[in-house]
Amino acid sequence: MLLTAVISFIAMLLLIYGGLGLTRPPRTDLEQQLFTGVSYQREFRSIPRQTMLHIVTIDLTTPNLKFLVTPGTPSTDGKEVKARTTSNFLSEFGVKLAINASFFMPFYERTPWNYYPHVGDRVNILGQAISNGNIYSPGEKIWPVMCISPSNSIQIRAEKCPEGTIQAISGNRLLVERGEPIPLDIDESEAKFLPCTAVGINEAGDKLWIIVVDGRQPFYSEGLNLAQLRDIFIELGVYTVLNLDGGGSSTLVVAQNGQPKVLNAPIHTRVPMRQRPVANHLGIYFGNG
Repeated sequence: MLLTAVISFIAMLLLIYGGLGLTRPPRTDLEQQLFTGVSYQREFRSIPRQTMLHIVTIDLTTPNLKFLVTPGTPSTDGKEVKARTTSNFLSEFGVKLAINASFFMPFYERTPWNYYPHVGDRVNILGQAISNGNIYSPGEKIWPVMCISPSNSIQIRAEKCPEGTIQAISGNRLLVERGEPIPLDIDESEAKFLPCTAVGINEAGDKLWIIVVDGRQPFYSEGLNLAQLRDIFIELGVYTVLNLDGGGSSTLVVAQNGQPKVLNAPIHTRVPMRQRPVANHLGIYFGNG
């Protein structure tokens, strides 16, 4: 009886896992205009391995286009912000499109039920974070930062944003600088094939690219290492690229009929289409003036 129960339990888990897998975006190419000045491309590549790419291109000169970074909520616990999923962020703040953003701590992921943070748990940003002009996480030398001005001019800098920056998120390293690929050490972290999230700008600073890569999902999308991610941005002719938090954090969500729609296939705790609660996000919306 015990053996039968174990087999039944495993079979149930496989059915659930398989059902979630069926909800992932199809492995077919797609191009569409999401909003004025915002286009989306889904691309499946089989070489060098099966990989799903999601590329958002944003014209920063689009009238009334605005950005929002998750606001900080400092408290007596010393933590800067409470964790949310990307869909939570999109719904709560009414943005039209959102991605996960900065690295954060504390974090661990042991089982599908034993992980941190859950939604509402408090964490700290690694690197500078600015929301609506409020600097709620200071700059640090090893965490480069993307800075957005009130006029949507974007810079990617080594440590801190200039005065007047109204939104900012940080990453762990530059992949491209001034149009030149940055050499990468071939260590374990950069050789792994992972889900990825990264942003890049053109030389004029009036176009932003977002790339989200699905990974850790055999027979669907295995992911990329940082060198391969960098090379895709080089293909696009991007001038400077910042790598953001990836792995189970990588999520791309759009507002559709007033509800969040996940465009990629996140993989939190190895469960397909499960979103990880993360520290902060980058969103776009359209305001007046």
